[in-house]
Amino acid sequence: MDNAAQSLGDSFRRLIRNTGPISLSHFMGESNARYYSGKDPLGDAGDFVTAPEISQMFGELIGLWLADIWIRAGREERVYYVELGPGRGTLAKDALRAARKYGLEPRIHFVETSQKLKDIQLKEVPGAIWHDDLSSVPMDGPILLVANEFFDALPVRQLVRDADGWRERMVGLDGDEFVFVAGSQPMDAAVPAQWRDVEPGTILESCPGAAAVMYEAAGRLVDQSGAALFIDYGFDTLKPGSTLQAVHRHQKVPVFANPGGADLTAHVDFETLGRIAESRDAKILGTVGQGAWLRSLGIESRAQNLAQTAPQYAHEILAAKDRLVADDQMGKLFKVMGLTSPDWPEGVGFSQD
Repeated sequence: MDNAAQSLGDSFRRLIRNTGPISLSHFMGESNARYYSGKDPLGDAGDFVTAPEISQMFGELIGLWLADIWIRAGREERVYYVELGPGRGTLAKDALRAARKYGLEPRIHFVETSQKLKDIQLKEVPGAIWHDDLSSVPMDGPILLVANEFFDALPVRQLVRDADGWRERMVGLDGDEFVFVAGSQPMDAAVPAQWRDVEPGTILESCPGAAAVMYEAAGRLVDQSGAALFIDYGFDTLKPGSTLQAVHRHQKVPVFANPGGADLTAHVDFETLGRIAESRDAKILGTVGQGAWLRSLGIESRAQNLAQTAPQYAHEILAAKDRLVADDQMGKLFKVMGLTSPDWPEGVGFSQD
């Protein structure tokens, strides 16, 4: 455990001893804020690798998807590329390079709070403008919004069913060790009706932060028009169970072992996010597996062309493609949700095609 993690862990222990158990969302939110504030967590030297870092094909195909739907929507010149949690800027750089070939040259806006990552993004995507959240992004033109592995790092709330009903799952102490404990307040009213009378021990997760971001993003699409892609690992229908995990140096570790020193994530509930988008009158194109979506955009032929152009890298190119699309790798677990404003056309790769 590094010094920052030790310090945050000690802060949590003092808080719990003084005021009682804290919510899991508190623990996760503070831990990830500390984790992302001063480091680059990506790549082989970091803790995890995201799809844009695996292959340039990922970002390129997103750029082509955006260019295609923008062209068919009428090619409005004042358009904004908005990315939530842009990492190192790799996705944006690849996507915008591909889109530029078809005349799409949007103004670039990033929602990012990590100064370390902002410094890296500035080198990769000069001219980008940064925001702490969507509220300050301009509204005087369509938006093309992308969020890749953004929702999974937002704090989740867990509810657990015990013999007397539903309780919030809290973080308490057993000696110096963090442990899960059930909260004292009844939480049945927060549980969907169809889940209220299930077996004791059942856990349900929700993510208030993701719900708030989706509400804002969908409203933006309706108010100023545009399209959005949300790409993350998760479920297209709500499932019970804890999906919380911690990753450090590309290995899963116990979720309480390294607060502030490991990446805490949970699976995304696309079903609930879709209902929120619909409540704002945004048009849902669909939610499909990443593998199927990338194949429909031509990743197989793109990989073959790259392999023929650079035969010395053919093995790496094809292996990267497989990592993105294979069912037993990222292809099935990762989902792509597409949204547009009501007046924009359908997007390639979703169920309507």
